[in-house]
Amino acid sequence: MKKYLKLVNFEFNRIAKLFAVLLGITFVTQIVGVVVVSRDYLNMADDKIYKEMMSKAQFLETFGQMSFLQIVRSIWFVGPIALCIAGVAFYIFLIWYRDWVGKNTFIYRLLMLPTTRLNIFYAKITNIMIMTFGLVAFQLILLPIEMQVMKGMVPNEFRTDMTVKEIVNSMPELTIIIPSSVVELILYYGAGLLVVSILFTGILMERSFRWKGIFAGLIYSALAVVVLISPLLLQEFVLNGFFYPIELLVLEIVMGLIVLAASIWMSGFLLMKKITV
Repeated sequence: MKKYLKLVNFEFNRIAKLFAVLLGITFVTQIVGVVVVSRDYLNMADDKIYKEMMSKAQFLETFGQMSFLQIVRSIWFVGPIALCIAGVAFYIFLIWYRDWVGKNTFIYRLLMLPTTRLNIFYAKITNIMIMTFGLVAFQLILLPIEMQVMKGMVPNEFRTDMTVKEIVNSMPELTIIIPSSVVELILYYGAGLLVVSILFTGILMERSFRWKGIFAGLIYSALAVVVLISPLLLQEFVLNGFFYPIELLVLEIVMGLIVLAASIWMSGFLLMKKITV
């Protein structure tokens, strides 16, 4: 456990700069977005009320009050989130491939450490999860701050206040990264963990067998997907809706655990038997 934690800490130190950059971009862009969107609304209100002589009541009836959803649905808010998702997806591959880059390939130093090689797999997948949860937690912390900035700019009569929960529930995209219940949290991020483990196994196959490994990785990924969705296929095409929804969910979880266990075993086998120092 101690050696695993050291590897986790080591990998996190390597990811820290990218993580900090993503946090900084998210903070700056979203705060600027709050200011820009709020100013646009206030400028429109000024034009309509003071230049076109529209009463406040008429303006509010025509254009409505400003809510934080106008900010959430703008590119200023969605853009950094998409960038963070892309950054995590890119790092899933970078976290392995950069170990093979350079004259003194770092992967050999990792493989020679006095610990089970599977700890390397665990440490890397742990850091992907830490990075993901860190970005989500930062977004949850940032939301109330952004709401206060909007409140400080837009007068009471021109805005509709919302809670963080209301904002998240109003955006289907946000409910995926910020689930509303513990069950959804486990299911969504468990599925994410499963996808990462499959990708890691595919990467290790490519590193072990090169060109043949690419095809092996693709075949393994396809088989993993088939096994994962097999209960849905049986339900739809063979059993004609035999299972209740809760039973189908349990079967999907079981299939997911089987695929996860297979990915971990295969990755451990490749690290210990096929990737040599």
